[in-house]
Amino acid sequence: MTDSQELAAEPEVGTLPAGHPGRAAAWVHACRIPTLSAALVPVLVGTVLAWRHGNFSLATAVATLVGAVAIQIGTNLANDLYDFKKGADSPARLGPPRVLARGWLSADDVTAGMVAAFGIATASGAYLIAVAGWPILAIGVASIAAGILYTAGPFALAYVGLGDLFVFLFFGLVAVLGTYYAQVGDLDPEAWVAAIPVGTLATAILVVNNLRDIDTDRAAGKHTLAARIGRRATRAEFATLLLAAFAVPIALWAQGLSSAWVLLPLATMTLAARTLSAVFETDGPGLNRTLVDTAQLHLLFGLLFAAGLALG
Repeated sequence: MTDSQELAAEPEVGTLPAGHPGRAAAWVHACRIPTLSAALVPVLVGTVLAWRHGNFSLATAVATLVGAVAIQIGTNLANDLYDFKKGADSPARLGPPRVLARGWLSADDVTAGMVAAFGIATASGAYLIAVAGWPILAIGVASIAAGILYTAGPFALAYVGLGDLFVFLFFGLVAVLGTYYAQVGDLDPEAWVAAIPVGTLATAILVVNNLRDIDTDRAAGKHTLAARIGRRATRAEFATLLLAAFAVPIALWAQGLSSAWVLLPLATMTLAARTLSAVFETDGPGLNRTLVDTAQLHLLFGLLFAAGLALG
């Protein structure tokens, strides 16, 4: 960490850095509230499938949602902390400001918040373990470990090009299947299929983020998949992820596994086309708008997909 970073991270007691939004607003910003739909969507889809198969449990669904949101907040705080310590959140950053780089919170603040978030997730997990058994323990431990190791340590997942894979696994397969298993006590092939669009669209959000930051990440030694394969291949990855997401509801309907209601997510194709066009035509800070649009696509697609599964 550079001297300037240390000064930014630890403002003098009793003072606030210039432009400080206030501690409450700083915490809201650090938690990245608009991104938490990435925790909501897989829990919603997994719960709808459990309900569809006659095993809905409101208490279990709420506990799962609390745990998922807490893990994501803890992961967001861990990312801020370790990216800052490694110099990835420098003044050259093209994305939204980060609380440590701006001096809005201290490293001790963020560490305490991270521990509290993972503590809430652990408490929620204790209930789920009592309900559904040891597989939930394995899922919880793996999810928290992945959240920390995403940016922490010498072989951090995001720094060695594994971020995309782990986002797909944990925000798609693990989250949807874990939610379903906690309520049903078993796994069904339909749950595996339904997890695919949830995971691919969550990964698409990360891809836009990493496409925007290719140059600054390379300079900071953060070798994301985008930084490794370059802009052209990253754009092709984004297109493939969107194609896979939209293929799933079409396949479910075509195979007679769901009614035409499952095609509701196709209503988001205009938004998807807009994000795809922007990804292929835009670079740098201009992708911040596309990042918001991709997160909105993930949320709207997920809500409509869940509704279609419920009605079908």
